[in-house]
Amino acid sequence: MQMNRILRVKAWVAFAAYVAADVVCVGMGMGVPIFCIGFGFLLGWYIAARAIRSASDLGEALGRILMQAVVTSAVTFVLMAVLWGRVTGMLFDPAADFVSFGIPMILYDPRASFVGWLVLMIFISPFLQLLTTLFSSYLTLLVSVKRRAWGPSLSN
Repeated sequence: MQMNRILRVKAWVAFAAYVAADVVCVGMGMGVPIFCIGFGFLLGWYIAARAIRSASDLGEALGRILMQAVVTSAVTFVLMAVLWGRVTGMLFDPAADFVSFGIPMILYDPRASFVGWLVLMIFISPFLQLLTTLFSSYLTLLVSVKRRAWGPSLSN
């Protein structure tokens, strides 16, 4: 089975593959981590499937899922901080042209829109990825627990 081979990959190899895929997702979004947030659904399934295989009880599986989801979200946070953090210097430049920077001006003041954009990119987007990862992994875990408790007859 190909799926068992994917789930048995060493943790550091899986993490390295995740970092590479996360960088590609950031690049596909041209610095906007929308694909990273969507990638959280697939990532959540993978984290839960690995945790189910190796955990001895439900509490241990939940702990592993939460820890791995936080770590993967932290990787996205670091990528966003490196990518967007370097433009925070514009906030202290009185001659900075926020209107021509290319971000959506959704707030009343261009400076406020710029600050809102940076907060969205650096803090909120990794948090949204964490939420999608946890949602997907807990849904995967729920399906797995249901199948184990009631048997395969109800999973059809």
